[in-house]
Amino acid sequence: MSTSLEEKLATLHNYSACDVSDALLKLQKPGSGAPRAGHLADFTPFSPTLGRNTTTPKIIARASTIKFIPKEDPLPSAPGFSESNTFPQGKHWVDCTEPGTVVVIEQPKDQHCAVVGGIMAVRMKYLGISGVVVNGRIRDLAEIQGCNLPVWAKGTSTVGTGAEAKPGLRGVSIDVGGVVVSQGDIIFCDPLEGVVAIPRNLLDEVLQLMPKIVAMDDKVKEAVEKGSSAFDAFKQFRSKV
Repeated sequence: MSTSLEEKLATLHNYSACDVSDALLKLQKPGSGAPRAGHLADFTPFSPTLGRNTTTPKIIARASTIKFIPKEDPLPSAPGFSESNTFPQGKHWVDCTEPGTVVVIEQPKDQHCAVVGGIMAVRMKYLGISGVVVNGRIRDLAEIQGCNLPVWAKGTSTVGTGAEAKPGLRGVSIDVGGVVVSQGDIIFCDPLEGVVAIPRNLLDEVLQLMPKIVAMDDKVKEAVEKGSSAFDAFKQFRSKV
C-alpha cells in the first residue's frame, strides 16, 4: 500500500531541520542531490513571532514558487514558459498563490524594497497559504504578525514593491541563495533550526534515512553522557547508512 504525500509530510514533523539536512548530506553526490544539504541560509522567522522559539509550530508543505524581476525588465513570454508560468492580466500575483503550499519568493539581488507586505499577507492567509519564504525583504510586520501567517525572510524594508520590482513568473525553479527550489519540492520551516528544501525526488530516501541516522546519534549521545569520549562513541555507533 503506497503512502500518500500527506502521510509523508506528517512523518516529517517527527524530525528537525537538522535531521533532514543530515539525510540530504548522505544523499548528496558531486553534481547532484541537494546543494548545501538543502539548507536555505540566513532566513529569519518574522511571523507569527519574531525570532526562533519552541512555541511556533513547524511548517512543512509543498513549495509553490514566484520569481520577481526588476521593474524595468520586460515580462517573460514564450517560448519556454506556458500560461501557467505567467500571471494573467488584470490579476494580482497574490491572487494566483496556491492554497496549502509554502510560497517561496525570489527577489532580485541588491534590491531594498519589500516584495511582501501586510495586504499580501492577509490575502494569502485567507487563501489558505501554509507559509511564505521570501528570499528578499518584507514590510508591515505588525500586519503580517497580526494575521498569523508564518513568514520567513532575509530582511525588512519600508518601501513598497513598485519602487524596484514586479512579479515575473510562477511555478518555475528559482535560486534561493544558491539552492535551487522547484515547484513541488518540500519546504521544511523549523522554528528552532531554520529552513530546508527537500527536492521532491529525494523525499522518500530522506524519510528512509532519517530514522537510522537519528538512532545512531541517540546511541552516541547516550555513550557520551555515560563518559565515553566523542571519538570512541562515534567510532562505535556511527556507521555508513
